[in-house]
Amino acid sequence: MSEQFLIIGSAVVIALVIVIIVLFVVRKLESNYFKKQIKNLEIERNVVASTPVLLELSKVEEITKNNELMDEKCNKWQERFTEIKDHRLSIVDDMLIDLDAFIDKRDYKNCGYRIAKVQLELYKVREAADRLLGEVKDFTSNEDKYRSSVTKLKSRYRNINQRFKNNRHLYGDMAESVELQLENISNKFIDFDKVMEKTDYVEAVRIVKAITIMIDHMEIVVNELPEINNLIEHTLPQVMEDVSKNYEDMKNSGYSLEYLNIDYNIEETKKSIENIKEKIKLLNLENCKFDLINMLHFYQGLYIDFEKERLSKKAYDEENKAFAERIEKVNTQVNSVFESLDQIKGTYNLTEKDITDINEANKLLIVINDDYKKMGLKEESGAASYSLLYEEIDNLTKRLNEMDFNFNKTLKSLGNMYDDEERAREQLKEIEEFLKQARKLIHSYKLPVITDNYFVQLGEANEAIEEVINELEKKPIEIKILNTRVDTARDLVLKLYNTTDQMIKNAKMAEMSIVYGNRYRSYYKEIDRGLTRAEQYFLNGSYKSALDTCISAIQVVDKDITNKMAMLLDK
Repeated sequence: MSEQFLIIGSAVVIALVIVIIVLFVVRKLESNYFKKQIKNLEIERNVVASTPVLLELSKVEEITKNNELMDEKCNKWQERFTEIKDHRLSIVDDMLIDLDAFIDKRDYKNCGYRIAKVQLELYKVREAADRLLGEVKDFTSNEDKYRSSVTKLKSRYRNINQRFKNNRHLYGDMAESVELQLENISNKFIDFDKVMEKTDYVEAVRIVKAITIMIDHMEIVVNELPEINNLIEHTLPQVMEDVSKNYEDMKNSGYSLEYLNIDYNIEETKKSIENIKEKIKLLNLENCKFDLINMLHFYQGLYIDFEKERLSKKAYDEENKAFAERIEKVNTQVNSVFESLDQIKGTYNLTEKDITDINEANKLLIVINDDYKKMGLKEESGAASYSLLYEEIDNLTKRLNEMDFNFNKTLKSLGNMYDDEERAREQLKEIEEFLKQARKLIHSYKLPVITDNYFVQLGEANEAIEEVINELEKKPIEIKILNTRVDTARDLVLKLYNTTDQMIKNAKMAEMSIVYGNRYRSYYKEIDRGLTRAEQYFLNGSYKSALDTCISAIQVVDKDITNKMAMLLDK
């Protein structure tokens, strides 16, 4: 037992030692971590304190001698730097000392919060110091900066001035004004040098801005004024004169161009040019070139309008000639049908749609004729341009085509009725001729008996023919009924003819079969009995039964009797 207690006691002691060591190591690491952060903060504080503001301020003092305004500004910068160094950095120093106390007390929880506050304060101080340094550096670098800007401006000025001198003749009356303005820019460069000698950077900034604005403006003037002068003095006057001449020539040739308002636009253009000239005198070129080019494009567009009128006249003349011929034919056709409408209605049973379509076509044609006359009056009076006249004649042509197309559909319907009537009369003649052939056929062979079936079909055929004749004599004619009657009559006559033809063929073959079979009567009683029955059928008018009975009897001795009789019939 004592050994067990000894072992347990030893284990507990070892465990306590390990825990103590671990706690010591953790505390040591934690302490080192915060000490390292404090050291970094101190380094950052020293960096802020070493900001080279004093060095830059010493440069300012040299520049601002004998300049009260700049001296006052320098003093304010000095005060701001003193505030940063002596007051705000002192606050950071106190905060860092407090941090050391918290670490000594091992109050790491509050230590982390205090470090964050120091970091925030250092950030604010660093921002203030950097802002101050930037302002001072901006001032100390002004001379180089402004002189660099002026050097570039001088280069631009020399290019503008040289371009003006090389093309002075292109500026016309404005050459002196341009030259004077360029001299003003040259004087501004002299003013700049003077204020820079006095280190008056405030005035230097104002002069640099003024020179920049003047050069930007004169660059536009020197570049655009020759083209503007050319547009005003040469291009536009020539174009307006040429447009005016073309306008007069076309008017004298019968063109109506009032819609272009040429005279009014020329007067307005002249006024606009005068206004632009007034602006140019002040070297104010804003929108001048744009407005002049728009004027030029307007007059150039008039050439397109002139050509459009010439082409429209040619197209109109051709279209008008074709339309005049077309409408004359359509008028003749429609008037002929419309005037004969009562007669047509008396001849054929027209539908309401047919009558409506004819009346509608006549009304539309009256309107088209009226519009065509109005268009002709416009042409004679010169009240409309040829482009407008061409649009009107084109529209009239489309309307006439549509009306004529619909009217022709109606005419086709009427034509079909007439064709159906003529075809019915021709077919009636053919049917009647076919009936005569059927009658001749029945008398071409002397039958002992003509069956009732023939007379029934003959009566039906005659009745059908009478129905056709009655329909043709009716006024107005019902075309659909007429066509039905014709079809019925044709079918019945054809049926009668086929019946007659078949009846005669059966009778002929039956008679020939009986005659052929007589040679076997004395030898074969069955054939004799069959032929006797066949003769009875034949005399009673049952020619098909007579033929079948005879053939059946003879086949006892002659299997090929049917073919032989057919060959004899064909002969």
